[in-house]
Amino acid sequence: MSDRTCKAPDPNTRTPSYRLPPGACDAHCHVFGPASVFPYAPDRAYTPPDAPYEALVKLHGILGVERAVIVHASCHGSDMAVTLDGIARSGGRMRGVAVVDAGVTDTELAALDAGGIRGVRFNFVRHLGGMPDMAFFERVLAQVEPLGWHVVLHLDAEDVVELAPRIARIRIPFVIDHMGRVQAKKGPEQAPFRQLLELMRNPLAWVKICGAERVSSEGAPFRDAVPFARALVAAAPDRVLWGTDWPHPNIAGDMPNDGDLVDLLAEAVPEEALRRQVLVDNPTRLYWAR
Repeated sequence: MSDRTCKAPDPNTRTPSYRLPPGACDAHCHVFGPASVFPYAPDRAYTPPDAPYEALVKLHGILGVERAVIVHASCHGSDMAVTLDGIARSGGRMRGVAVVDAGVTDTELAALDAGGIRGVRFNFVRHLGGMPDMAFFERVLAQVEPLGWHVVLHLDAEDVVELAPRIARIRIPFVIDHMGRVQAKKGPEQAPFRQLLELMRNPLAWVKICGAERVSSEGAPFRDAVPFARALVAAAPDRVLWGTDWPHPNIAGDMPNDGDLVDLLAEAVPEEALRRQVLVDNPTRLYWAR
């Protein structure tokens, strides 16, 4: 177990100026604990403050979010109980993305599917453990293909270049988290971002234009991340998702206010028709098609 702890999210969520459209989806958020009910994994890389389902629902009420995708967090290991609980309590308004162990069976995956899971996530990020075993990675992708799931790839920026040939061979839809965690100070011409835009030409490629606080080099309000989001929307408007990333685990710099992040999205995607596509239509296709 790591002693590394996370900062708590900003508790004073501002009501955004931009009013989200009906059916808007936060396609990347987490639920942490409470640890007394859903313990954290003994071998976790970090220990977050509790951020339970009730707090997520309260946040979404302030923001005007009607649907959400709970991305299972590595601090809970492969015990999916906390994510399945949130989905079950949502009355169909939430779906989820799983973290699985190497020995996961087809029966276990079918049970997750029945519980509202629609994808599986792999962390490549160094501070969360780095590269997974690639034989395990390939095996799980083959297992989830018949379920119609996708794979979420959480990468460091340099991984986008290094792994591009392997990513190009993936046969199921794949979603790149947090704009590939590129560094805004290196500009849109940096090799990882050019490679990400190239990957987006693949009809199976999706990307999340969230994590502005992870991309920004200037700090709040993270406007230097806007050009990257705009370029990704222009590249593949029908395969872009947005999320808050609440409660923002492992943020070293400025903790974002989630109301401000909604307004930052409105700045990054000025056209209302495109906003509806990113917030409503695209997540519906990926998460609620069945």
